[in-house]
Amino acid sequence: MKRGRLLAVIGVVIAIVVIAAGYFLVARPRAKGPIRIGVLAPLSPPGDYMAGKLIVRGAELAAKYVNEHGGVLGGRTIEIVVEDDSGTPEKGVAGYKRLVTEKKVVAVIGQYHSSVCLAICPIADQYGVPLIATQAAAAKITEGHYKAVFRMHAINPARAKLWLEFIKKMGWKKIAILAENTDYGIGLLEETKAMAKEMGLAIEIKDIVFDRGTKDFTPQLLDIQAWGADLVINIGVGDDAYLIIKQAYDIGLYPKVPMLASYDFPVRPEYWKNLGDKGNYMLFISYYHPMMKLTDLGKWFKAEYEKKYNEPPVYTAYNAFGAVVVVAQAIEQAGSADPAAIIKALETGTFKSWNSDAVTFPRGEGIYWHQWSPPMVIVQYTKTGQKYETAPIVFPEEMKTGEVYLPGG
Repeated sequence: MKRGRLLAVIGVVIAIVVIAAGYFLVARPRAKGPIRIGVLAPLSPPGDYMAGKLIVRGAELAAKYVNEHGGVLGGRTIEIVVEDDSGTPEKGVAGYKRLVTEKKVVAVIGQYHSSVCLAICPIADQYGVPLIATQAAAAKITEGHYKAVFRMHAINPARAKLWLEFIKKMGWKKIAILAENTDYGIGLLEETKAMAKEMGLAIEIKDIVFDRGTKDFTPQLLDIQAWGADLVINIGVGDDAYLIIKQAYDIGLYPKVPMLASYDFPVRPEYWKNLGDKGNYMLFISYYHPMMKLTDLGKWFKAEYEKKYNEPPVYTAYNAFGAVVVVAQAIEQAGSADPAAIIKALETGTFKSWNSDAVTFPRGEGIYWHQWSPPMVIVQYTKTGQKYETAPIVFPEEMKTGEVYLPGG
């Protein structure tokens, strides 16, 4: 009798163990193969190939972070797949299609040039695989309300407003703008002119549009010099931006007349290598300064980047890191690597990144659709070879750490 009861108890225990094991296997699916995230960035001319290199670095370290912290969906790893768009719309579209159809990525990050990003936007909606722009700034990108397109970068109207407020504060009246003939350059030029009127600023704007790859800016710069500009805004990208600075210096226009770069290329290690003394006194827009607070993710990235590359990371690398980590969180929140589920999670979730623990992409109005914006500041170098972390923030007033220095008087 006792033996029968014992066998019955053992049978019940075995049944419970089997059922529990079965439940565990259902509730915790085994990890499968890696989940691929595409990086589409300019890695060759005429694109800003130095930016592309930084984007890839950031994305690869993001995959390292996610994988070292358990992966996603029960242990699946993230794999980065890279395509070069060369900064051209045609290669960008082809690269996106290749990443989606051949490489089977579940999301694409890293768009840098606005013209390339704008060409891809309708294709992204057609294929339904999310695209996160990490540094493409044209307002039309989010203004188009594309279901599959998101952005983690400042938009042109905000940039134009910042430097117009700076111009007003400085009392400058004659503003020369050199803008590349792209969606970024033309868009930013037009935003600046329109916003100056809206703000009621009593300024003159001399606009000069140039083709990418221009080798000699001397005629345009001499024209600006003869006109008597108070400020030159340099809306060149990549090699063009450097040439404008060099040639403006060579004719004695800059730094006697201050120059403002439209984005943060001066923070890169190659800036001083390319320009030397010619790069001093440059004013530039930036989206991060080392005095700003980093999240725990940002601190991890900074330490790993410096260990691997023996130099401090800059915004372009930080933001690519953030985009990949956000996609990984969206996959986890969705409970799926299906692109449609990732899009839904991006629209409804809140995510941690390198500079915020509350990144969101709401279905906002107008240009704020699927838009998350970093802060912006204007920084100035005041001595040759200056480290970025010691360069003062000169605007806006509530964030400034130093005054503008004008060597021309």
